[in-house]
Amino acid sequence: MAKKKKRNLRKKLFIKNRLVILNEDTFEEIFSFRLTLMNVFVTFTLGGIFLILVTTFIIAFTPLREFIPGYSSSELKKNATKLAIKSDSLETALKKNEAYIKGVQKVLKGELEYAKFNKDSILADADVPTDLNMKASEEEIKLREDVAKTEKESGESKTKKNKGDKK
Repeated sequence: MAKKKKRNLRKKLFIKNRLVILNEDTFEEIFSFRLTLMNVFVTFTLGGIFLILVTTFIIAFTPLREFIPGYSSSELKKNATKLAIKSDSLETALKKNEAYIKGVQKVLKGELEYAKFNKDSILADADVPTDLNMKASEEEIKLREDVAKTEKESGESKTKKNKGDKK
């Protein structure tokens, strides 16, 4: 029973049909096609895939993608990057100015002698980063030991190969 259904489906897919376009008033044949159901299916499938690909490429590689929610314009990204850099440099300049003003205030209050007051030393104090932990963690120490062992082993194997090549 199942085989008969498969055979019937195959026959229906490959039966040749004619599509004729006629002029309704004169019944004159304008054009005609010989088609099978399989040809129609394949044509529409390939056309749909082509349409999807063209639409995807148009959206991906043209400024149309800016209209899709979630995408921002490249100009906006450039401006945001420039502003981030500018705000960072302004922040460091502000810290230096605050440190200099504090130094001047100390001199004016008499807490610091003028001879010891130097703009460069005050600005150098402002540049010192705070809360930096430069100690290696246990995981990093283990990793360094493992890398040193593998380098030692690879160095020994290379020297053995080189000695074997010389003989």
